Amino acid sequence: MLRRNAPRTGRARLTRRSFLACLLLLASSLYGTATAAAIDGADRAPRPAGTGARITAVRELDDRTLDLTVRSRAMEGSVPVRVILPKSWTSEGRRTYPVLYMLHGGDDDYTSWTRETDVEELAEDSDVVIVMPDGGKHGYYSDWYVGAPLWETFHTVELVRLMERTFRTNSSRAVVGLSMGGFGALNYASRHPRMFRYAASMSSYVDLNEPEVRDFIRLGSTVDGIDIKDVWGDPEQHDDNWQAHNPAARPGAFRGTRVHLSSGNGTPGPLDAAHETRVIAAGMLAERMLPASLRKFAESLREAGVAVSTDFYKPGTHSWPYWDRELHRIWPTVMKVLR
Repeated sequence: MLRRNAPRTGRARLTRRSFLACLLLLASSLYGTATAAAIDGADRAPRPAGTGARITAVRELDDRTLDLTVRSRAMEGSVPVRVILPKSWTSEGRRTYPVLYMLHGGDDDYTSWTRETDVEELAEDSDVVIVMPDGGKHGYYSDWYVGAPLWETFHTVELVRLMERTFRTNSSRAVVGLSMGGFGALNYASRHPRMFRYAASMSSYVDLNEPEVRDFIRLGSTVDGIDIKDVWGDPEQHDDNWQAHNPAARPGAFRGTRVHLSSGNGTPGPLDAAHETRVIAAGMLAERMLPASLRKFAESLREAGVAVSTDFYKPGTHSWPYWDRELHRIWPTVMKVLR
Protein backbone atom coordinates (compact mmCIF):
# COMPACT_ATOMS: atom_id res chain seq x y z
CA MET A 1 0.00 0.00 0.00
CA LEU A 2 1.39 3.40 -0.94
CA ARG A 3 1.28 5.96 1.83
CA ARG A 4 1.39 9.71 1.49
CA ASN A 5 4.82 11.24 2.02
CA ALA A 6 6.24 7.91 3.12
CA PRO A 7 9.11 6.03 1.44
CA ARG A 8 8.33 2.71 -0.15
CA THR A 9 10.37 0.19 1.75
CA GLY A 10 8.57 -3.06 0.98
CA ARG A 11 9.57 -5.45 -1.78
CA ALA A 12 7.20 -7.31 -4.03
CA ARG A 13 8.08 -10.90 -4.70
CA LEU A 14 10.57 -11.16 -7.53
CA THR A 15 8.71 -13.96 -9.27
CA ARG A 16 5.44 -12.04 -9.44
CA ARG A 17 7.16 -8.82 -10.46
CA SER A 18 9.08 -10.50 -13.25
CA PHE A 19 6.01 -12.35 -14.49
CA LEU A 20 3.84 -9.23 -14.54
CA ALA A 21 6.49 -7.11 -16.21
CA CYS A 22 7.08 -9.70 -18.92
CA LEU A 23 3.36 -10.11 -19.47
CA LEU A 24 2.80 -6.39 -19.91
CA LEU A 25 5.81 -5.86 -22.12
CA LEU A 26 4.74 -8.75 -24.34
CA ALA A 27 1.17 -7.44 -24.60
CA SER A 28 2.42 -3.96 -25.40
CA SER A 29 4.72 -5.20 -28.13
CA LEU A 30 1.87 -7.12 -29.72
CA TYR A 31 -0.80 -4.45 -29.50
CA GLY A 32 0.74 -1.12 -28.59
CA THR A 33 1.43 0.05 -32.11
CA ALA A 34 -2.05 -0.47 -33.51
CA THR A 35 -3.65 2.67 -34.94
CA ALA A 36 -6.85 4.18 -33.58
CA ALA A 37 -9.04 6.92 -35.06
CA ALA A 38 -9.76 10.02 -33.02
CA ILE A 39 -13.19 10.24 -31.45
CA ASP A 40 -15.76 11.83 -33.76
CA GLY A 41 -16.89 15.34 -32.98
CA ALA A 42 -13.62 16.85 -31.76
CA ASP A 43 -12.54 20.10 -33.36
CA ARG A 44 -9.02 19.76 -34.68
CA ALA A 45 -8.88 16.27 -33.27
CA PRO A 46 -5.54 14.67 -32.36
CA ARG A 47 -3.23 14.29 -35.31
CA PRO A 48 -3.35 10.80 -36.86
CA ALA A 49 0.44 10.69 -37.14
CA GLY A 50 0.82 9.81 -33.47
CA THR A 51 -1.28 6.68 -33.00
CA GLY A 52 1.18 4.17 -31.58
CA ALA A 53 2.54 3.60 -28.09
CA ARG A 54 4.14 0.70 -26.26
CA ILE A 55 5.35 -0.08 -22.77
CA THR A 56 9.12 -0.33 -22.57
CA ALA A 57 9.56 -0.73 -18.81
CA VAL A 58 7.47 -1.74 -15.79
CA ARG A 59 8.31 -1.05 -12.16
CA GLU A 60 6.07 -2.59 -9.53
CA LEU A 61 5.68 -0.33 -6.49
CA ASP A 62 3.42 -2.73 -4.60
CA ASP A 63 0.98 -5.54 -5.38
CA ARG A 64 -1.37 -3.23 -7.27
CA THR A 65 0.59 -0.13 -8.28
CA LEU A 66 2.85 0.03 -11.32
CA ASP A 67 5.00 2.69 -12.89
CA LEU A 68 5.16 2.33 -16.65
CA THR A 69 7.51 3.85 -19.16
CA VAL A 70 5.48 4.36 -22.32
CA ARG A 71 7.21 5.01 -25.61
CA SER A 72 4.94 7.41 -27.50
CA ARG A 73 4.96 8.07 -31.19
CA ALA A 74 2.97 11.27 -30.66
CA MET A 75 5.42 12.56 -28.06
CA GLU A 76 8.47 11.28 -29.92
CA GLY A 77 9.81 9.98 -26.64
CA SER A 78 8.92 8.24 -23.40
CA VAL A 79 6.29 9.31 -20.87
CA PRO A 80 5.83 7.92 -17.33
CA VAL A 81 2.41 6.62 -16.32
CA ARG A 82 1.32 5.28 -12.94
CA VAL A 83 -1.41 2.60 -12.84
CA ILE A 84 -3.37 1.18 -9.92
CA LEU A 85 -4.94 -2.20 -10.64
CA PRO A 86 -8.00 -3.69 -8.95
CA LYS A 87 -7.40 -6.70 -6.71
CA SER A 88 -9.03 -9.06 -9.17
CA TRP A 89 -7.05 -7.95 -12.23
CA THR A 90 -4.57 -10.84 -12.17
CA SER A 91 -6.99 -13.58 -11.12
CA GLU A 92 -9.79 -12.66 -13.56
CA GLY A 93 -7.85 -12.64 -16.78
CA ARG A 94 -10.83 -12.45 -19.15
CA ARG A 95 -12.58 -9.58 -17.41
CA THR A 96 -12.56 -5.98 -18.64
CA TYR A 97 -12.63 -3.01 -16.27
CA PRO A 98 -13.88 0.56 -16.14
CA VAL A 99 -11.07 3.11 -16.03
CA LEU A 100 -10.51 6.35 -14.17
CA TYR A 101 -7.95 8.78 -15.58
CA MET A 102 -6.49 11.20 -13.02
CA LEU A 103 -4.70 14.30 -14.31
CA HIS A 104 -2.19 16.30 -12.28
CA GLY A 105 -1.82 20.07 -12.03
CA GLY A 106 0.80 22.38 -13.44
CA ASP A 107 4.32 22.28 -12.03
CA ASP A 108 3.71 18.70 -10.86
CA ASP A 109 3.81 15.19 -12.29
CA TYR A 110 2.20 11.75 -12.51
CA THR A 111 3.18 10.84 -8.92
CA SER A 112 1.15 13.62 -7.31
CA TRP A 113 -2.14 11.80 -6.67
CA THR A 114 -0.50 8.93 -4.79
CA ARG A 115 1.96 11.28 -3.09
CA GLU A 116 -0.68 13.67 -1.76
CA THR A 117 -3.83 11.54 -1.35
CA ASP A 118 -4.79 8.04 -0.25
CA VAL A 119 -6.26 7.18 -3.64
CA GLU A 120 -4.85 3.64 -3.62
CA GLU A 121 -6.51 2.89 -0.31
CA LEU A 122 -9.69 4.62 -1.46
CA ALA A 123 -9.78 2.38 -4.53
CA GLU A 124 -8.91 -0.82 -2.70
CA ASP A 125 -12.38 -2.35 -3.04
CA SER A 126 -13.23 -0.77 -6.39
CA ASP A 127 -13.07 -2.86 -9.54
CA VAL A 128 -11.64 0.02 -11.55
CA VAL A 129 -8.27 0.55 -13.23
CA ILE A 130 -6.81 3.94 -12.29
CA VAL A 131 -4.42 5.60 -14.75
CA MET A 132 -2.30 8.61 -13.78
CA PRO A 133 -0.28 9.83 -16.78
CA ASP A 134 2.29 12.55 -16.84
CA GLY A 135 1.09 15.70 -18.60
CA GLY A 136 4.12 17.94 -18.47
CA LYS A 137 4.60 20.78 -16.00
CA HIS A 138 2.88 23.21 -18.36
CA GLY A 139 1.59 20.91 -21.09
CA TYR A 140 -1.99 22.23 -20.93
CA TYR A 141 -3.34 18.84 -22.00
CA SER A 142 -3.30 19.89 -25.65
CA ASP A 143 -1.60 19.12 -28.94
CA TRP A 144 0.53 22.22 -29.23
CA TYR A 145 -0.05 24.56 -32.14
CA VAL A 146 3.63 24.52 -33.08
CA GLY A 147 3.50 20.75 -33.58
CA ALA A 148 4.98 19.31 -30.39
CA PRO A 149 4.34 18.08 -27.79
CA LEU A 150 1.11 16.25 -28.66
CA TRP A 151 -0.32 15.64 -25.20
CA GLU A 152 -3.92 15.26 -26.33
CA THR A 153 -3.06 12.63 -28.91
CA PHE A 154 -0.97 10.75 -26.38
CA HIS A 155 -3.63 10.79 -23.65
CA THR A 156 -6.86 10.36 -25.64
CA VAL A 157 -5.68 8.10 -28.46
CA GLU A 158 -2.45 6.29 -27.68
CA LEU A 159 -2.85 5.82 -23.94
CA VAL A 160 -6.55 4.94 -24.07
CA ARG A 161 -5.91 2.22 -26.66
CA LEU A 162 -2.84 0.97 -24.82
CA MET A 163 -4.83 0.63 -21.58
CA GLU A 164 -7.61 -1.21 -23.42
CA ARG A 165 -5.25 -3.69 -25.03
CA THR A 166 -2.77 -4.18 -22.21
CA PHE A 167 -4.82 -3.66 -19.04
CA ARG A 168 -8.23 -4.76 -20.35
CA THR A 169 -9.98 -1.46 -19.70
CA ASN A 170 -13.32 -0.93 -21.40
CA SER A 171 -15.32 2.03 -22.71
CA SER A 172 -16.65 3.02 -19.28
CA ARG A 173 -14.33 5.95 -18.55
CA ALA A 174 -14.11 8.85 -16.14
CA VAL A 175 -11.56 11.66 -15.89
CA VAL A 176 -10.70 13.71 -12.81
CA GLY A 177 -8.20 16.55 -12.65
CA LEU A 178 -7.11 19.44 -10.49
CA SER A 179 -5.90 22.91 -11.43
CA MET A 180 -4.30 22.52 -14.90
CA GLY A 181 -5.44 18.90 -14.81
CA GLY A 182 -9.00 20.04 -14.13
CA PHE A 183 -8.82 22.11 -17.28
CA GLY A 184 -7.43 19.01 -19.01
CA ALA A 185 -10.37 16.89 -17.86
CA LEU A 186 -12.86 19.41 -19.23
CA ASN A 187 -10.89 20.04 -22.39
CA TYR A 188 -10.73 16.33 -23.21
CA ALA A 189 -14.38 15.73 -22.34
CA SER A 190 -15.54 18.58 -24.59
CA ARG A 191 -13.26 17.74 -27.50
CA HIS A 192 -14.16 14.04 -27.36
CA PRO A 193 -17.92 13.95 -26.74
CA ARG A 194 -19.16 10.89 -24.82
CA MET A 195 -15.66 9.50 -24.45
CA PHE A 196 -16.02 9.96 -20.69
CA ARG A 197 -19.09 9.22 -18.62
CA TYR A 198 -17.89 11.55 -15.88
CA ALA A 199 -15.53 14.53 -15.79
CA ALA A 200 -14.54 16.31 -12.57
CA SER A 201 -12.57 19.53 -12.41
CA MET A 202 -11.15 20.73 -9.10
CA SER A 203 -9.96 24.33 -8.78
CA SER A 204 -9.53 24.94 -12.49
CA TYR A 205 -10.05 27.84 -14.85
CA VAL A 206 -12.69 27.06 -17.47
CA ASP A 207 -12.94 30.12 -19.72
CA LEU A 208 -9.89 31.05 -21.79
CA ASN A 209 -11.62 34.29 -22.82
CA GLU A 210 -11.41 35.78 -19.34
CA PRO A 211 -8.58 38.33 -19.15
CA GLU A 212 -7.59 37.13 -15.67
CA VAL A 213 -7.26 33.57 -16.94
CA ARG A 214 -5.14 34.61 -19.91
CA ASP A 215 -2.88 36.65 -17.63
CA PHE A 216 -2.61 33.75 -15.17
CA ILE A 217 -1.72 31.25 -17.89
CA ARG A 218 0.70 33.61 -19.59
CA LEU A 219 2.49 34.40 -16.32
CA GLY A 220 2.70 30.77 -15.22
CA SER A 221 4.07 29.55 -18.53
CA THR A 222 6.52 32.42 -18.93
CA VAL A 223 8.13 31.61 -15.58
CA ASP A 224 9.09 28.24 -17.02
CA GLY A 225 10.20 29.67 -20.35
CA ILE A 226 7.09 28.67 -22.32
CA ASP A 227 5.41 30.95 -24.83
CA ILE A 228 1.66 30.35 -24.56
CA LYS A 229 1.41 31.10 -28.29
CA ASP A 230 3.24 27.82 -28.87
CA VAL A 231 0.35 26.00 -27.17
CA TRP A 232 -2.72 27.40 -28.95
CA GLY A 233 -1.30 29.99 -31.33
CA ASP A 234 -1.67 33.75 -31.15
CA PRO A 235 -4.86 34.62 -29.20
CA GLU A 236 -6.03 37.02 -31.89
CA GLN A 237 -4.77 35.44 -35.11
CA HIS A 238 -5.70 31.90 -34.03
CA ASP A 239 -8.80 32.58 -31.98
CA ASP A 240 -10.55 29.59 -33.56
CA ASN A 241 -7.98 27.27 -31.99
CA TRP A 242 -8.26 28.96 -28.60
CA GLN A 243 -12.05 28.52 -28.69
CA ALA A 244 -11.65 24.88 -29.76
CA HIS A 245 -9.78 24.34 -26.48
CA ASN A 246 -12.06 26.51 -24.36
CA PRO A 247 -14.52 24.45 -22.27
CA ALA A 248 -16.72 27.47 -21.53
CA ALA A 249 -17.23 28.05 -25.27
CA ARG A 250 -18.45 24.48 -25.81
CA PRO A 251 -21.18 23.65 -23.26
CA GLY A 252 -23.16 21.53 -25.70
CA ALA A 253 -20.19 19.24 -26.26
CA PHE A 254 -20.59 17.92 -22.70
CA ARG A 255 -23.96 16.30 -23.35
CA GLY A 256 -23.73 12.66 -22.35
CA THR A 257 -21.03 13.36 -19.75
CA ARG A 258 -21.77 14.07 -16.11
CA VAL A 259 -19.71 17.08 -14.98
CA HIS A 260 -18.56 18.06 -11.49
CA LEU A 261 -17.02 21.46 -10.71
CA SER A 262 -15.48 22.48 -7.40
CA SER A 263 -13.35 25.19 -5.85
CA GLY A 264 -12.76 27.09 -2.65
CA ASN A 265 -13.18 30.81 -2.11
CA GLY A 266 -9.50 31.56 -1.51
CA THR A 267 -9.86 31.97 2.25
CA PRO A 268 -7.49 29.90 4.42
CA GLY A 269 -9.04 27.45 6.84
CA PRO A 270 -8.09 24.66 9.25
CA LEU A 271 -6.82 22.45 6.44
CA ASP A 272 -4.15 25.06 5.65
CA ALA A 273 -2.62 24.94 9.13
CA ALA A 274 0.31 22.74 8.11
CA HIS A 275 1.32 24.97 5.19
CA GLU A 276 3.90 27.74 5.16
CA THR A 277 2.61 31.31 4.91
CA ARG A 278 3.94 31.75 1.37
CA VAL A 279 2.18 28.57 0.24
CA ILE A 280 -1.09 29.72 1.75
CA ALA A 281 -0.78 33.14 0.09
CA ALA A 282 -0.23 31.58 -3.35
CA GLY A 283 -3.16 29.23 -2.78
CA MET A 284 -5.41 32.13 -1.84
CA LEU A 285 -4.65 34.11 -4.99
CA ALA A 286 -5.00 31.14 -7.34
CA GLU A 287 -8.36 30.09 -5.92
CA ARG A 288 -10.05 33.43 -5.41
CA MET A 289 -10.85 34.08 -9.07
CA LEU A 290 -12.48 30.69 -9.71
CA PRO A 291 -15.95 30.45 -8.06
CA ALA A 292 -17.71 33.14 -10.12
CA SER A 293 -16.43 31.72 -13.39
CA LEU A 294 -17.30 28.16 -12.41
CA ARG A 295 -20.82 29.13 -11.37
CA LYS A 296 -21.36 30.82 -14.73
CA PHE A 297 -20.02 27.76 -16.54
CA ALA A 298 -22.21 25.42 -14.51
CA GLU A 299 -25.28 27.43 -15.47
CA SER A 300 -24.38 27.32 -19.17
CA LEU A 301 -23.96 23.55 -18.92
CA ARG A 302 -27.39 23.17 -17.31
CA GLU A 303 -28.95 25.31 -20.03
CA ALA A 304 -27.35 22.97 -22.58
CA GLY A 305 -28.94 19.94 -20.87
CA VAL A 306 -25.78 18.67 -19.18
CA ALA A 307 -25.95 16.98 -15.77
CA VAL A 308 -23.82 19.13 -13.45
CA SER A 309 -22.92 18.99 -9.77
CA THR A 310 -20.93 21.65 -7.92
CA ASP A 311 -19.12 22.11 -4.64
CA PHE A 312 -18.10 25.69 -3.86
CA TYR A 313 -16.72 25.40 -0.36
CA LYS A 314 -15.76 28.00 2.22
CA PRO A 315 -13.02 28.30 3.35
CA GLY A 316 -10.64 26.80 0.80
CA THR A 317 -7.37 27.54 -0.95
CA HIS A 318 -5.61 26.15 -4.02
CA SER A 319 -4.01 23.26 -2.17
CA TRP A 320 -3.93 19.51 -1.72
CA PRO A 321 -5.86 19.11 1.55
CA TYR A 322 -8.98 20.43 -0.17
CA TRP A 323 -8.46 18.33 -3.29
CA ASP A 324 -7.96 15.22 -1.18
CA ARG A 325 -11.20 15.94 0.63
CA GLU A 326 -12.98 16.59 -2.66
CA LEU A 327 -11.75 13.28 -4.07
CA HIS A 328 -13.35 11.50 -1.12
CA ARG A 329 -16.58 13.43 -1.59
CA ILE A 330 -16.99 12.55 -5.26
CA TRP A 331 -15.60 9.01 -5.11
CA PRO A 332 -18.93 7.18 -4.52
CA THR A 333 -20.50 9.02 -7.47
CA VAL A 334 -17.55 8.29 -9.75
CA MET A 335 -17.72 4.59 -8.93
CA LYS A 336 -21.49 4.52 -9.43
CA VAL A 337 -21.26 6.21 -12.84
CA LEU A 338 -18.53 3.81 -13.97
CA ARG A 339 -20.50 0.65 -13.20
